[in-house]
Amino acid sequence: MTQPSAARPAGHLLVEALIEQGVATVFGVPGESYIAVLDGFYEHRERIRFIACRQEGGAAFMAEAQGKLTGRPGICFVTRGPGATNASIGLHTAFQDSTPMLLFIGQVASEQRDREAFQELDYRQMFGPGTLGFAKWVGEVHDAARLPEYVARAFHTAMQGRPGPVVLVLPEDMLTALTDAPVLPRVEPALAWPAPGALCELRTLLLAARRPFVIVGGSGWDAAGCAAMQRFAENWSLPVGCAFRFQDLFDNRHANYAGDVGIGINPILAQRIAQADLVLAVGPRLGEMTTGGYTLLRAPRPAQTLIHIHAGPEELGRVYAADLMLQSAMACAAKALEGLAPPPSLPWGAWTGDAHADYEANHVPVPVEPLDMAELVKTIQRLAPADSVLTNGAGNFSGWLHRFYRYPGLQHGGRTQLAPASGAMGYGVPAAIAASLLYPARTVISLAGDGDFLMTGQELATATGYGAGTGPGKLIVIVVDNGSYGTIRMHQERAYPGRVSGSDLFNPDFAALAQAYGWRAGRVETSAQFEPAFGAALAADRPTLIHVRLDPDISTSRTTLTAIRRVARER
Repeated sequence: MTQPSAARPAGHLLVEALIEQGVATVFGVPGESYIAVLDGFYEHRERIRFIACRQEGGAAFMAEAQGKLTGRPGICFVTRGPGATNASIGLHTAFQDSTPMLLFIGQVASEQRDREAFQELDYRQMFGPGTLGFAKWVGEVHDAARLPEYVARAFHTAMQGRPGPVVLVLPEDMLTALTDAPVLPRVEPALAWPAPGALCELRTLLLAARRPFVIVGGSGWDAAGCAAMQRFAENWSLPVGCAFRFQDLFDNRHANYAGDVGIGINPILAQRIAQADLVLAVGPRLGEMTTGGYTLLRAPRPAQTLIHIHAGPEELGRVYAADLMLQSAMACAAKALEGLAPPPSLPWGAWTGDAHADYEANHVPVPVEPLDMAELVKTIQRLAPADSVLTNGAGNFSGWLHRFYRYPGLQHGGRTQLAPASGAMGYGVPAAIAASLLYPARTVISLAGDGDFLMTGQELATATGYGAGTGPGKLIVIVVDNGSYGTIRMHQERAYPGRVSGSDLFNPDFAALAQAYGWRAGRVETSAQFEPAFGAALAADRPTLIHVRLDPDISTSRTTLTAIRRVARER
């Protein structure tokens, strides 16, 4: 514990506490309910910066991306009432994606509580923890002297067990109160290791298998853990798939890689998982997206022998009655698995080789004219630096990125995929801006749908204002414009063929809009036009938006709306 300081406003103490935790960047939208904290950021402006965003949803997405990139809580500040409700989308994403994050909310003064004062809400009721909640914990600080205690607890809670978001509510009068309380030292999470006996049982189950399959996912991984996981897979010749939107946890170029297990899964891979006699799930929650609506693994009792390793005890047994459950942090679990000695020979070598061959075959697309999204993604892969960060929001457009981009594991340069497992639209652009601001030497590329982009596209102004994409690394946003909410249109055609309602979009000139924000911009309508446009973006001295026009009939990387409609009418 540091020595007591001279009396200063609690808002300044809060900033000092964040600095002690190693925080150098926070995101938010300013509000009068926490101006004492804003003054603290000014006081300590040489050590920490406040990135003022254009809407609280964008700010919360940036903080969530910060948590994914760093492994420590991303930090977001918003004001009471509308600020908190706007930020809830980022909070929900952090909860479903198991991302460490702290949301600080200004609150009405204590003497005004429970009167429905201006913009007053009860955040313990609104975001209260629970099985399907927004946050792991919601605390409200009434005593300035206890603020360091609350901040330390928030960091511990956000990082330990299943990582996730925490909300701290800050009454306006508490933030202006003077205190000489000292800050507490940097928090490091307590990490659980798997029990030795359970590891022995795991090895026994694995030795009894003939068609095993590994699914890696979830948060809490680091470079060493991913490297250990890869060595475990090599030692045991195991096929490995990555859970929905956690594709950068295992090197997609590796001979043991079998593909992504999520929306738009390769049908051959889905069949392989169904045929497996043992599934080892290391880290994923085994939610709806990864399990194909709880069908790849039948709930609650799968046909396959199931071994589930997860950091949160509440997650083990929630849906699936696994044959073996181990509670462990991912970094610890991977290192423990690496230590399991394999037998001299294994019976599933061909099974693993075939799984990787199926993945490679899935990389061969059916050519599309005039603009082929598969070729666009492959061009990005070929031209962009190997450690580039790829971001996306929600929409069918992301399927091409999932299928055709090969993500390296974390041991090859850190996180390279930022995408919402929660399925939140509008995530990609704020996440890309956050990544560019936090790691200015890395190139960041966001793939966004037209509906997806317009939910948070105003954050281009934030990028311009704070110089994102002007350093060694580049910042590039690619807007895929098909004039519709493509995922919804696809579902409409499947359920009600030809009866389209509410899914058409009426879009602006995206290139002109980006130029108004001070970005470079261009328009692409054919595959041949993309490579020179992308190359110019990589050479530019400021951020670039590329507006890509896609035929509305091109629904996914596997089918068209015409085909979907025809099949639906034939049923």
